[in-house]
Parts: sequence; structure tokens; C-alpha cells
Amino acid sequence: MAEGRDPLAEKRETKRKAAIPTFREAAKRTFEANRPRWRNGKHTVSWWQTLERHAFPILGDMPVDRIGREDVLQVLTPIWSVRMETARRVRQRIRTILRWCMAHGYVEHNAAGEAIDGALPPMPRLRAHLRAMPYQEVAAALATVEASRASLASKLCLRFLVLTAARSGEARGATWDEIDQDTGEWRIPGSRMKAGVEHRVPLSDAALELLEQARVLRDGSGLIFPSSVKAGHPMSDMTLTQVLRKTGLAERSTVHGFRSAFRDWAAECTSAPHAVMELSLAHAVGSSVEQAYARSDLIEKRRVLMQAWADFVTGDASEMLPLPT
Repeated sequence: MAEGRDPLAEKRETKRKAAIPTFREAAKRTFEANRPRWRNGKHTVSWWQTLERHAFPILGDMPVDRIGREDVLQVLTPIWSVRMETARRVRQRIRTILRWCMAHGYVEHNAAGEAIDGALPPMPRLRAHLRAMPYQEVAAALATVEASRASLASKLCLRFLVLTAARSGEARGATWDEIDQDTGEWRIPGSRMKAGVEHRVPLSDAALELLEQARVLRDGSGLIFPSSVKAGHPMSDMTLTQVLRKTGLAERSTVHGFRSAFRDWAAECTSAPHAVMELSLAHAVGSSVEQAYARSDLIEKRRVLMQAWADFVTGDASEMLPLPT
């Protein structure tokens, strides 16, 4: 050390500064680090596209240690009050990238963090509920779909989704090796579940009968409901939505809304315990401590509930409530 200097420390600092990435480079590395855990393809594409459209034009070529609060505000201010949801996501993604930079020693402070809160008007907290038709109308809706000109795969997939109260992606990606005919169960691996945990679905008589009908769709891919447009692939996430649109049902419900209809029916028309209803939707029940002790997935009680739901939505047409016109 000469004249109070530390040559080794100076050398390390010079090397660190030379390694500091631009915001675009840091974004790419953050993106690649997180992508394996993202199961939603649309989210993956959107994550990068929002940065390209809103953040990169201003921050993209800047070394991350040169990015200040005013730079982040330059990105956010024009869209904060006019495209609120987009602005919220852009800020969240900038913050995530700068958090990655902090963890690697490239920046000391997160310029998209709480320090800029005072410069941005608070956003209203709105909770948008997906459209869901009353459960009394589900049977008639299924009859409408059945009478439509939709493809057999999309008809069966939508019906299977309703009978099992499953999410769209779970039903569209269902494979024959997930079906256990002996136990009458659909076992969805954790890799395909929102919570990342395997979920067993008890199959009603109607669901098992539907699977027999679906055997004619086999194309060697292993998928139960393969795309009729792209051989060997699952149908797209818009396929079932298009069925609802073309049958005039989209104004009544989204595809996801059938899960809400099931939950309303279970609460109003059965005496099923809360845990049974929630587990039927693959929702976590109770606190983390309660979950640690409650190891059972109550599948036999759920089997009774799902059979009752299937009986309800596949009842005789004379018992259906007509759909509003």
C-alpha cells in the first residue's frame, strides 16, 4: 500500500466496473434466470416485450450503475396514469432486474424501489372478477356447445374442464398417462400445476365416459385433446375461448369462469366442507402450519362432490335453466 492507496482494492474495483452490464444485458440475464420457473408462455413473452416497448428505449444501453431515479421515472411517468396495469408491470420488472444487479454487486440501490413512490400518484386497488355464469345455466351452456360446429377435441376438452373444475391449461395439456383408469383418477404432475404440487382429480362417471369418446382423437402425441390445427401439439389457449365466442356464450362466462360456477354451486347446493370445495379447485387450504399437519387431499370426499357436480351439469335437458337471450 503506497500513500494510503490499496492497489489490490483498486484493481478489483476497476475489474468490477469493467464487468458492469448495460440494463439490456442485465435484463437478459435476469430473464434467463427466471424463465425456467415460468409456466405461462404468454407471461414469458409479455415480460420481455413490455421492456422492449417501454424500458429499453431509455434504459437499454445505460450501464446499470448509472441508472438513477429520474431515469426510471422517465420510463414510468408517461404511462403511469393512462396505462396503469402496464406501468405497474414495467416498474415491477425494472425493479426485479435492478434487484438482480444489487445481488451481484453492480448497484447499491434500487432506483425503481420505494424511493420513487412519492413521485408517482397512487394507483386505485381494483380487483377484476372474471365473468362466470350462474351455475344453474352451465348444463344449458354445455348443450349449446355440444350442438355447435366446434371441433370434437374442443367440445370434449371444454366439457372435461367443466366436469373436473380444472384450469384451461391443465385440461388442454392433459395426457393419457396422467389417467389412472383403475382408481378413476386424473393425476396432474406438479410441473403442470399452478402451485407446483401434484393434484389428484377424482373422475366422475361422466368424465370417464368422455375419456372413452376422446380415444378417437389419439394421434400418437399422448395428448387427450390434441390440436386439430397443429398435429402433435396441445390446442392453443384461445381455442376454448373461441368456442364460447362462436356459440354466443363469451358474454356470459370466460373459460375460467366455469370454476367459479362450480364453487358457487358447491357452496349453495351441497353441505361439502370448505376444505373439500377448495381442494377440488386445487387451492391451498389453511395456514402453512395447518397444511403441514393436514396431509390428506380428501380425495374420497371430493369424489362424492365431483360426481354430484357431474350429475348436476349433465342432467336431463328438461331440467336445465334456459340461457338468457
